[in-house]
Amino acid sequence: MLVTRAEPGASETAARIAAMGHSVIVAPMLVIEPVAANADTTRVQALLFTSANGVAAFARETTERALPVFCVGDATGEAATANGFGNVRIAGGDVRALAPFVAQSLRPEAGPLLHVGGADLAGDLVGALQREGFTAERRVFYRAVLVRQLPQEARDALRGSIDVVMFHSARGCAAFSDAIGKDADLQRIAALCLSPAVAEIARLMQWRDVVVAQAPREDALLRLLVEN
Repeated sequence: MLVTRAEPGASETAARIAAMGHSVIVAPMLVIEPVAANADTTRVQALLFTSANGVAAFARETTERALPVFCVGDATGEAATANGFGNVRIAGGDVRALAPFVAQSLRPEAGPLLHVGGADLAGDLVGALQREGFTAERRVFYRAVLVRQLPQEARDALRGSIDVVMFHSARGCAAFSDAIGKDADLQRIAALCLSPAVAEIARLMQWRDVVVAQAPREDALLRLLVEN
């Protein structure tokens, strides 16, 4: 298997796959870089996280841990708990699920909402909440930089030993496509995708199969290894 997600998540995923008995090569297609950002939370009633990378980046900038935290999914929620946040709530879906979950849980008059995210985001969480009457702001705390070339080990393995490539994000999938070029032969390899948005990018390449996790969670993605 080839794992393409950014570190530190890539190594964590690889360890889980290895424990299932599979051989794994790690080739992150994104590199996470911190961005200096305003971490002031004066008057903010809740923090909104759409990635574990956002949690880690925010936690490095401030000691604030008392505010309620709303997370898009389990992995982000686990990262929030691991970084010392005590009041963590999980929407259990994607960005589209997080907005109504927040709107049902909070009141606009209680104060602004702060979405901590990266420079490139899928969906418009702030816009969706503003349409519900909330004051919401997005601040960029990190950027995901595209990797332009695959490591030689991964290039060699794609020509012979790789059966499956796993994609956690649409940007990572697009970076992989650019890195391998148009002439790569992928027709004996399956692409496992975290979400339909990722699969949409993957289907632009010629795979043996493109399979989508039943939910945008890594457990569901890894379950595909057993089912397929």
